[in-house]
Amino acid sequence: MKFSRVAATCALAQGALSWPGMTATFQNVLKRAERAAAANADCKESVELIGDLEWLQDHELSNIGALVRNIILGYESGETDQIRNAPPLHSYECQQDTCCVWWYIADEMERLFRGPSGRCTNPARAAIRLGFHDAAGWSKFTGQSGGADGSIVLAPEESQRLLNGGLQEIIEQMKIWHSKWESYGVGMADLIQMAATVATVVCPLGPRIRSFVGRPDNSNPCQDGLLPLVDADADTLIELFRAKTIQPYGLAALLGAHSTSQQRFVDPSRFGDPQDSTPGVWDTLFYSETLSGRAPPRVFTLRSDIVLSEDPRIYPEFRAFAGPGGQQHWNNDYAREYVRLSLLGVYNINNLTDCSWVLPPAIRPRYDNDGYPTDQWAINAWANTTINIPEIAEEVMAGNPITNLIGLLAPGANQEKRIFCWDATPTIKAGCI
Repeated sequence: MKFSRVAATCALAQGALSWPGMTATFQNVLKRAERAAAANADCKESVELIGDLEWLQDHELSNIGALVRNIILGYESGETDQIRNAPPLHSYECQQDTCCVWWYIADEMERLFRGPSGRCTNPARAAIRLGFHDAAGWSKFTGQSGGADGSIVLAPEESQRLLNGGLQEIIEQMKIWHSKWESYGVGMADLIQMAATVATVVCPLGPRIRSFVGRPDNSNPCQDGLLPLVDADADTLIELFRAKTIQPYGLAALLGAHSTSQQRFVDPSRFGDPQDSTPGVWDTLFYSETLSGRAPPRVFTLRSDIVLSEDPRIYPEFRAFAGPGGQQHWNNDYAREYVRLSLLGVYNINNLTDCSWVLPPAIRPRYDNDGYPTDQWAINAWANTTINIPEIAEEVMAGNPITNLIGLLAPGANQEKRIFCWDATPTIKAGCI
């Protein structure tokens, strides 16, 4: 897209290159905005520079600084295919490589995050959410406080806030990991974000998101009121994320993390209900089922997701993700936006280390009775029930196969009539309730 001063105005209006004390001229702003080819006049794409990248000049950028800048501006992919094995943990070679210990950490995380069914587990979903909640405690109006700094674990006040409910178990796991690996130089802020990217790729179909380490830790709580509410209107949510340098299309991509989710606290009477009909799988059914309003009965759709999907600033991306080629489109956009999110409030981006090679390999499942995950037919049947069955919800959350629980769906089981559809696709058919 040809650059225009309208695009630069868009970047300026959102606070790009506006850190107090900066000496950059407007021509510097125009030069940098011109490189943001993804920018458009209606400010739908996230193109603002963040952290120390705001004020560093081109000649001052390290290879990592230039890489991160190009990712968040859309010039390079936020996904990675780098992968290799690490030398023995206590070897000289490992000690000389900043990333080596992270290979062992990622391996330990993967074992917790991958369930026997192949779907990702509740700890994986919690790790993704924890990464969001730590990083999202920042805005352009909070200065150099908050963000991806580990405070959601290190500051007890923050972890006890209402909107962080349900994260206590993963917070305790982070403390265990931190205690185990701290002597190797592992920080909490990095541990949280690495867990989020490991969990994402462990979920079948999830992208391998470039992962960086070297963030400073902070034990002071971030400012309250910076997380989204599930009953907020579209304008409020869009402006909340714009204050984090995330524009509507970026928000649309990040919302897709709900694809793997099972809610527990928004409506306790529907404990364990998924947010699309393939929980624990990183696919685009979240977008199509939210848009259509015809998700199976067990699927729980947040009001905030509905209002955002209907908003004209976001609807086109929802539709694109739900359409042909949507999986790769979404993975690409999500990875780019998550790199941005994972570095909000980080002011030493130029000095970070790229440890993307430690991530587990991506998983590409098939969806048929001979493929993977093998119990998707049972998940489909469960998704089409109208009565909550906690035993099944808990097994799905744990990433366990549920074929041995299919009898609970039969009419008359547990003295309750449960009507379901035996169908290989997660769509509602005539007669299903």
